[in-house]
Order: sequence, then C-alpha cells, then structure tokens
Amino acid sequence: MNTIYNFYMPTRIVFGQNSLDELSRILGLYSERNFLIVTDKGIIAAGILKKITDIFDLKGLGYQVFSEVEPNPKSATIKKGVDFATANKIDFIIAVGGGSSIDTAKAIAIMLRNPGDILDYEGVGKIPNPPVETIAIPTTAGTGSEVTASTIVTDEASLFKAAVISEKIFPTYAIVDPMLTLECPKSITSSTGIDALTHAIESYLSKQNNGVVSEMALNAIKLINDNILNAYIRGNDLESRTNLLEASMLAGLCFSQTRLGNVHAISQSFGGIFDIPHGFANAVLLPYVLEFNLLAAVDKYCDIAKAMNVYDEQLSKNENAYKVIERIVELNTQLEIPKTTKELGVKLDSIETLIKDSLRSGNIKVNPRITSAADVKKIIEDSYYGNLKLMEVSK
Repeated sequence: MNTIYNFYMPTRIVFGQNSLDELSRILGLYSERNFLIVTDKGIIAAGILKKITDIFDLKGLGYQVFSEVEPNPKSATIKKGVDFATANKIDFIIAVGGGSSIDTAKAIAIMLRNPGDILDYEGVGKIPNPPVETIAIPTTAGTGSEVTASTIVTDEASLFKAAVISEKIFPTYAIVDPMLTLECPKSITSSTGIDALTHAIESYLSKQNNGVVSEMALNAIKLINDNILNAYIRGNDLESRTNLLEASMLAGLCFSQTRLGNVHAISQSFGGIFDIPHGFANAVLLPYVLEFNLLAAVDKYCDIAKAMNVYDEQLSKNENAYKVIERIVELNTQLEIPKTTKELGVKLDSIETLIKDSLRSGNIKVNPRITSAADVKKIIEDSYYGNLKLMEVSK
C-alpha cells in the first residue's frame, strides 16, 4: 500500500430515507439561477421526475427539462443538451436518474463553461474551467456517479467510451434517497448492484488503493453481498434498498480516488461497440477478471472473502481467495445474469478493436496484475465461451 496518497471529495452528500426533502432548502440557496433538469424518459414514466418538479413548483422556481438521455451517453447527445442549455441560459444543473443521466449532466455542465467538444477533454485533468454547479440525485444503486470526478461519453465516430476525469467534475451536492430506488426494475437492481460490487472490489484491488478507501470498499462489499438478493426479490424492502444505495455511494467514493481495473477497461469497450448496458457487462466479466487477477492479490482476496462471509479458516489462502469468485458466480446466477458475454451480444469479429480500446483505458494501468494485449484477448474469449476454470489450489 502507498504510504503517501491524496484523498479529495468536495461533494456535499445528503443521504437517507426522504433526504429528497432537502432539495427545497438547497434550491433556495440558488434561487436566482436558471435550472436545467437532466433525466431520461424512463424516469418521467415512473413518476420520479414529478417528485422533483413538484419541489420546484412549490418553491416558485422555473426550470427546463432535458430528457434525451440514453444508455451509454453519446457525444452528439451531449452537444444537443449543451445547445438546449445555452439557448435557455442555464447556469445550474440537476441530474435525476442512473449513471447515464448523471454522466450526461456532468458533461453538459462541463461544456457550458469550456470550449470545443466534450471528447477534447478525454483523459485526466484537462478541463480548464470549472463546470456549472450540479446536484446529482441517483435513482439506482449502482454507478456511484453522484460522488465521482468523471463522466463517460461514447465517441460515435470510433465507438470508444471516453473517460473525462477531473476534480472539477465532482457534483456540488449529492442527494441520495433510497425512497427513489423502491420502484427500480429487477434487471436494473441486479445489473447496477453488481456494477457497484465491481467498483468496490476493483477499488480495493487497485494499485492506487489506500487506507481510507480500503475500509469503505470492504464495507461496500459486505453491504452489497448481504442485501442485493433481498432487494432483487423483494423490491420494496426499504432496509435492503437503503443499504444497497449506501454501498453504491461508498463504492463511488472509492473509485473516484483509485480508478478501477480490467473489468471496467474491457466492459467499456463492450458498451461502446455493442451498446451493452454497463452493469451487465461488468457483472458477466467480473468472475473472469477475478480469476485472472487472483495470484496477484491473494491476501486481498481473503479480505474480500471475509467481507462476503465465505472465508473458511480450515482452507488455504488460495482456496479462500477462489471462494470470492465462486460467490460472484453464485450471486450472478441468483440474480439471473447471463453467464457469458456471447449472451450479451458481444461478437468476436470485433476482438482486435475491443483489445485496442481496452488497453487505451487508464484502468488497465492500476489493475493488480500486469496485463498485456494477449491477456485481454484471453479474458474476452474466456468470457465469451464461458471458460471459467476452477483453479487448482493446494492446502
């Protein structure tokens, strides 16, 4: 573990059941602003947006709505949102929805204060001017985007999912209310839940992991392991939903400091080329990448096994490490997640592009095991064919 590290998180978090009530007070601090709500049509259809707009109406505040958010947000959608916001003289943005809505809102906020195209700022620390202020209100327990310093945008020309990362991107406020997740569909609950678990695990295994992040990551892993199945089966179970949303937020705090690993490097290439939902891509890839990384982080895997309540004192370290993979496979099965990336729609005739795009991701660099192009190819092929092998371990 590094003995010197930085931890920076400027977002003011309001967490808990009915914390949405705090939105009225916060809006009162910015009553002279021109507000834009960024969301998607599913949030509108579910009646969640009305909960937000009712607060605006009671405060007598005007607002505009941009609801053209799609999964894996595209650069053209960002431009459309920026044009809409500019025409309405927007200087404050509220994001309502899952990671796609929040990422879209962040990108629009950036481009209202910076020249060019959002893709010009791919990479780390390239944004010259602070974005307009934002409030992020997540409606899913998965991405943690409400507390991260990044936004992911698909380049339509190359189908590459570009990461724009800067400390200036952190939302001003995050209102994290489990009540907004009660009506979350089962498929969203499962995919975003394992997405959050992947964030926590990859943060804990990251080469940039540190002491502050470690405890939060292990706590998030435990909360997800203990609550995701109940939230999936009993969607209106408030305790499980609360714990899952807190875990998602904690995992977001973690990877905002550490980056991630091979799961995200590869899954983002799947999302860009095949438009596969990010959470499902992560969930399917996770056991394959964990098997690849195991020997590089056996002790940390044992810590994760303890957090997931599968550690057995009678077994060797390697055997306990492998129990983490077995537990992920078990969870994916219980949550009805596909076993292979072939089932998700991945096609191996694009494998060279997938490899190139995966290696372009900064997440590869912090993965616990050094990863070559040949390694990425094998992980993709194994995940496509379902070649998850039981490791030979010695007691």
